[in-house]
Amino acid sequence: MSAKLKSVSDQVIVITGASSGIGLATAEAAAGRGAKLVLAARSKKALGDIVGRLARGAEAIAVECDVSDRTQVDRLADSAVGRFGRIDTWVNNAGQGLYGRLEQVSEADSRRLFDVNFWGVVNGSLAALPHLRKNGGALINVGSEVSEAYVPLLGMYTATKHAVKGFTDALRVEVEDVDGAPVSVTLIQPTAVDTPFPQHARNYMDREPKLPSSPIEPARVAEAILGAAENPTREKRVGLMAKVNTTMATLAPGLADRMAASQATKMQYDEPPRRPEGTLHQPGEATGVAGRTRGTGGRE
Repeated sequence: MSAKLKSVSDQVIVITGASSGIGLATAEAAAGRGAKLVLAARSKKALGDIVGRLARGAEAIAVECDVSDRTQVDRLADSAVGRFGRIDTWVNNAGQGLYGRLEQVSEADSRRLFDVNFWGVVNGSLAALPHLRKNGGALINVGSEVSEAYVPLLGMYTATKHAVKGFTDALRVEVEDVDGAPVSVTLIQPTAVDTPFPQHARNYMDREPKLPSSPIEPARVAEAILGAAENPTREKRVGLMAKVNTTMATLAPGLADRMAASQATKMQYDEPPRRPEGTLHQPGEATGVAGRTRGTGGRE
């Protein structure tokens, strides 16, 4: 049975990591199209401010949630159903960054990164599926071009996104093909996106972290996410470099290695770190869609 998805204007959409970056861009786009929104992040104050702004034109609620904690994620699902009676689309977007060589980063920080980036997706998927199976819907997991490609200085982040792809692909087969459930399972794979991701990342480098070259606008990823909310989509690579880098990693790995290595010196500003601890272990209260190239703020 293939999923029959509603128009975004008729949907109840849950978005994790909604306080900034891709999550906030998706929330704003969905609100503009009339969706009912359940926005989740660790930053209670930031979420409250966002919901207050979006509520002028759309119905939205805020739920404080650390996606690494399954109990909190189950409570998020319960809050959505308690308020709106159902869930039509669930977007697992919350994620963190970790800049540093793999030999540098601590086990504690690496495990925390997996708790958020990988187990957060697992927790969200398993909490959402019972609700999505009832009436049909879309489960959308935000991976990355580094779900297939890779980049130095973000090695552990790359590992988490590879894990997200493996989990999502296996889950899609079980849900769509084995069970024939009316649920669409999608992996979104953007290239570097102009969000405050580097400013919120844990940073082991002696310079301020920077996104890889030529980041795309968050609105493009939001468009891909909402497209998958309406039309069953297996996976979607967003941005030209996402297509180039994933293809090169598969067809010409030696060249892909050299291309990745060239990014190492480009992923740092020529200044000391501003906040090396980032928000890996504690929430940030700054909000904003754009990164340093256009604004300030922080990404969940």
